[in-house]
Amino acid sequence: MIDPLGEARGEVPDDATLLRSLGLLTTARRLNDQAYALVRQGRLAVYPSSHGQEACQVAAAQVLDAGDWLFPTYRDTIAASVKGVDPVEALSLLKGDWHCGYDPYEHRVAPHTTPLATQLPHAVGVAHAARLRGEPTVVMAMCGDGGTSEGDFHEALNFAAVFRAPVVFFVQNNEYAISVPLARQTQAPSLAHKGIGYGIPGQRVDGNDMAALLSVLGGAVDRARAGEGPQLIEAHTYRMQAHTNADDATRYRDDAEVQAWVERDPITRLRTYLTGRGALTEAIEAEFTAEAERRAGHLRDGLNQDVQPNPEDLFAYVYSTPTPQLREQAALVADELSREVAQS
Repeated sequence: MIDPLGEARGEVPDDATLLRSLGLLTTARRLNDQAYALVRQGRLAVYPSSHGQEACQVAAAQVLDAGDWLFPTYRDTIAASVKGVDPVEALSLLKGDWHCGYDPYEHRVAPHTTPLATQLPHAVGVAHAARLRGEPTVVMAMCGDGGTSEGDFHEALNFAAVFRAPVVFFVQNNEYAISVPLARQTQAPSLAHKGIGYGIPGQRVDGNDMAALLSVLGGAVDRARAGEGPQLIEAHTYRMQAHTNADDATRYRDDAEVQAWVERDPITRLRTYLTGRGALTEAIEAEFTAEAERRAGHLRDGLNQDVQPNPEDLFAYVYSTPTPQLREQAALVADELSREVAQS
């Protein structure tokens, strides 16, 4: 693992794996900051930044195979992006253009939505179905510390345990559920302990240590794939920025608390380690920066495009076979629009 000073402690992944991770982290940080800027420019309605906890998201997507599923939360744009989803399409939800701007089946990433923990029972269902079909699929089901207080979290763990579903529940404990601190969420020794009551093994990991995340999450995925049932992983990290742009974080935490976590930044930690080994050169870092800027430019250009909504889309994606009521409603809207055109 790699400590906050960038020193190795025990077994560490090879340099090539960690260099790839650092490249992804560099892009992740730039995408987070670009998205926050787009909010201020009015191109996104809201953005829940993962600045400071990008290592959790990069690692979660990295340890999955192409055929595995990712079930993200609204804060997990980076994880979806690493899994292959175009961030422009992922953020169409937060721009207000679509409920889901991408095909979940193409990259095996479930809709990137805002309800808390409702994706977890769905993740268990996908994992259980894969097991019944004899497929080697593993599902990574992500949530935050606040999500563990939702009934869906507990129902999902119970079903997963009973059916031995190959799902990894990954809790990103970033200390706050909006303004509610962890101490007001639970009295358990850790969120990883919550698996005990369901017969699910739990582990806690430093969420700002990329090496530890790759090891712990990778091991959990391997065990789930090998038929050992669901796994629960809690990553202790920190939300450096406000819950969203609509949140005033100064109401419930002070600058000194935030500053203490700056020193634990996952990018700085990994960069220090790789530089000390001579694996990270100025040329490689320049490549990482250039790729991050390219991706940020793509995001900026994509979200600066104005979408012309098609009213027919209100009815096109409700049912595979439209109901009589839906056809009637679509006809009413079409008639009204045609009369507006005729009058203009």
